[in-house]
Amino acid sequence: MIFPLNAYLLAFLGAFATSFVALPLWRAWCLRTGLVDDPGHRKIHTEPTPLAGGFAVFTGLAVPLLAAVLAVKLGVAGERATALLEHGFERRAVQLGAIVLGAVGMLGLGWLDDRHELRASAKFAGQLCIAALVAAAGVRITLFVPSPVFSYAVTILWIVTLTNAMNFLDNMNGLCAGLGAIAALCFGGIAALHGQYLVASFAFLVCGALLGFLPWNYPRASAFIGDSGAHLTGFLLAVLAILPHFYSSGRPTKLAVLAPLLVLAVPLGDLVCVVWIRTRAGKPFWIGDTNHLSHRLVRRGLSKERAVGVIWLIAGALGAVAFFL
Repeated sequence: MIFPLNAYLLAFLGAFATSFVALPLWRAWCLRTGLVDDPGHRKIHTEPTPLAGGFAVFTGLAVPLLAAVLAVKLGVAGERATALLEHGFERRAVQLGAIVLGAVGMLGLGWLDDRHELRASAKFAGQLCIAALVAAAGVRITLFVPSPVFSYAVTILWIVTLTNAMNFLDNMNGLCAGLGAIAALCFGGIAALHGQYLVASFAFLVCGALLGFLPWNYPRASAFIGDSGAHLTGFLLAVLAILPHFYSSGRPTKLAVLAPLLVLAVPLGDLVCVVWIRTRAGKPFWIGDTNHLSHRLVRRGLSKERAVGVIWLIAGALGAVAFFL
């Protein structure tokens, strides 16, 4: 927590404000270009709704990030913060560049899916390429196995899996963005506690950008996050789970590597359940249905808003447990 705490707050508030203000602009663009989600089977809305959330979230990330880079270059971020951020940017330049390119790629891939309903194979191929780019830049999982091939394979699998987990989970107002914000907050807090200031700052940016979109999406939605936003959110959470060093020789147990799994247990668990149910029923696992946790809670009598709130609480509780690891 040595890094100036006001820098974390500034990252969060800057992303929140930018995303919140950008959403109406992107919403108007979506309505003008016809990028809307029409009512239909398994849909919870009764009128065309703009798929503007992903673009607003990305704007909430990009504008403060560019402002931070500019502040460092001009030396107006404070002497200590400038020195630390400059060192971090230089050390992580290739990785940060790959993450930004990956975020743009996932946003674009999701936009294409929103616009043209891509085949599952085309989406999967795009996700693989983006995940491979990030892994090649050095953002990789090792799991204590000294094998580059293993590291690449596990990293690509992880990014693709979590991207699809968040995309599958996007079935009720506020669910994807809320879970993404909770997970990003947990990753930011864990990274900040261990002095990983650049990772923490990025996590708080993600959290702020998602929360800036949330008032437009929950409890009533004037815009949806769309496949573009779900792809972006899943990708960012996957990267945030990789970037921190959850285990080091100075800690008492390797169980710390389980922290990301706890933080992301809800989307991962939901993915496993629906894939198992669909496969058992002889259906393609990528074809949507109403067997998600949110749907099951609604069938038990909860309103959609309360079902989403319960899932948020579960995710928050699991995230809190991750701090003890």
